[in-house]
Amino acid sequence: MKIAHINMFYLPTFGGVEQVMYELAKRQVRDGHEVHVFCCDSDKNSRIKVKEEIIDGIHVHRLRYWFRLSLSTHIWPSLLWKLRKYDFDVIHSHVSGHAYILFAGLSKRKAAYVHTTHCPWTDAFRPWILKPFLWLNDKIFNRWAFSLMDKIIAITPWELNTLEKWVDKNKIVVIENGMDDILFKKIVPNNFKKNNDIKGKIVLFFGRLNPTKGPEKLALAGKDIVSKRDDIYFVFIGPDEGKAEEVKEIIKDQKNMMYLGPIRGKDKIAEMYQASDIYALPSYREGLPLTLFEAMACGLPIVASPVNGVPYAMKEPENGFFVKYGDIEGLKEKILMLIDNEKLREKIGENNKKKAKNYSWDLIYKKYMNVYNEAIKLKNG
Repeated sequence: MKIAHINMFYLPTFGGVEQVMYELAKRQVRDGHEVHVFCCDSDKNSRIKVKEEIIDGIHVHRLRYWFRLSLSTHIWPSLLWKLRKYDFDVIHSHVSGHAYILFAGLSKRKAAYVHTTHCPWTDAFRPWILKPFLWLNDKIFNRWAFSLMDKIIAITPWELNTLEKWVDKNKIVVIENGMDDILFKKIVPNNFKKNNDIKGKIVLFFGRLNPTKGPEKLALAGKDIVSKRDDIYFVFIGPDEGKAEEVKEIIKDQKNMMYLGPIRGKDKIAEMYQASDIYALPSYREGLPLTLFEAMACGLPIVASPVNGVPYAMKEPENGFFVKYGDIEGLKEKILMLIDNEKLREKIGENNKKKAKNYSWDLIYKKYMNVYNEAIKLKNG
């Protein structure tokens, strides 16, 4: 099978969508498929010089963007003619609402067209320049783009009511995100605490320091907690997308709070999770974050905002506790309750390890390939 994945960005850019693409593509290459990735030539901060390369057997094409509307929105119309140079069996685009989704549909030729939404259905924290485009998407372009697709994959049932505004529900399949099996394997020795001079329990924030993720809310809660408790540490890990400076300002002079920047490597990520005691997800909005299942696989109880797809994958109190976005007192209460109740942490941790086994990338990958085969059958009548 000849497969094209299309998204705004790809590795080395940090992000859950980029990771989903990589996990699917590397398994497709392993199984003998020819896999291409098309993206713009930006890593969100600057242009990437290398436009064509092969990463783990995946052909990566970075197309020059013509202009940029926001951190995560670039326009690159050359996709319209670049795709036509290849005879793909399946074109698989990612993240609804962008121009390249329509470009892919208009350029698909004989290919079956599959799309994963990645749940972008709120406009909070988006710059004003995008507002007219979001309105046009809702009224015109989403309906047009979805009409060109053979199968649409939602990552959470929360999306279904939104999608059914534009497309027949029979086209829609729900497939959740996944996690890597390495997270189930105990990292020995685990030097994360030693390397970072940590001598207590860890509350972990792992993700992009983006306004939608709420890292500054956790920092405010953490600052109050560590002013009274020297046995608790708050660790922030991830790339800066607008909130790192604010977090650093809040946590400065706090020896039990640290921002370590982004990390790469699945072994390092597993070590980080396994050294931690609580995973915090204080977001304003989420689709279905990979980190939710990663934290579960490592046996961490979770304190999260009950937003969008999260309540469909996490139940209270089986998997952790919900706190409304921006509720600093609520964050403090749930974090301290878990820190001070070891038996509760262990019980939730065991629940989460069991639950995470349903979200192995190998299982998720098989579901995607079944959708590809269904889409090809529909395309061929």
